[in-house]
Amino acid sequence: MAENWRIALVDSCGSWPGAETARRFTRAGDRIAETDPIDDGSGHGTRLAGVINAGRESIALMLAQVLDDVGRGSADVVAAGIDWCVGNGVDLIHLSLGLRADRESLRCAIRRAIDADCIVVAATPARGTVPYPAAYEGVIRGTGDARCAPDVVSRLDEWTFGGCVTAPGSSGGGASLGAAHVTRALISATSPCGHARAIAALDSAVAWRGRERREAGN
Repeated sequence: MAENWRIALVDSCGSWPGAETARRFTRAGDRIAETDPIDDGSGHGTRLAGVINAGRESIALMLAQVLDDVGRGSADVVAAGIDWCVGNGVDLIHLSLGLRADRESLRCAIRRAIDADCIVVAATPARGTVPYPAAYEGVIRGTGDARCAPDVVSRLDEWTFGGCVTAPGSSGGGASLGAAHVTRALISATSPCGHARAIAALDSAVAWRGRERREAGN
């Protein structure tokens, strides 16, 4: 198992056993407020943390709580969480969230992360329009692929990898859990590294290439 990763989860999770630090980001009028985190009302981010951190005492997990109890969050709030992660020197930022439209604040925050040599993994549906931030250049896209077991990934195209769609305590899931398994496979395959090496490490774990085939009529 690779060692010494500093991973940031930008989602709804506000606490996790052994997490290095956690902060909550919300809009307060015309500014972004940074406060202590609260309970994860939706459980979404907590499930992702369970996948990414399962059995990994060697990673430092940081939590940016940017989504509310029903999974809503604005581009500005997500961008603030990303900037906080970059300022804390993380190696990888995981985002199992998506916006339909490009937003300057989010685009610039992702660019700052990539320019700081931080790997960014973001969720995207297996089919259909790619949301933001997954659509931004330099972002590794993760999605669900029913063919994949934990720590095994598929490569659907140049930028998109598929991962397992199940997690402990969950009856199943799609792109969000799949993307978390992509991050899990990446940090299992290599030590902290740049984008090109991350892609190569993920590719070494690929068991399936190309998209799942669907039978006619399904």
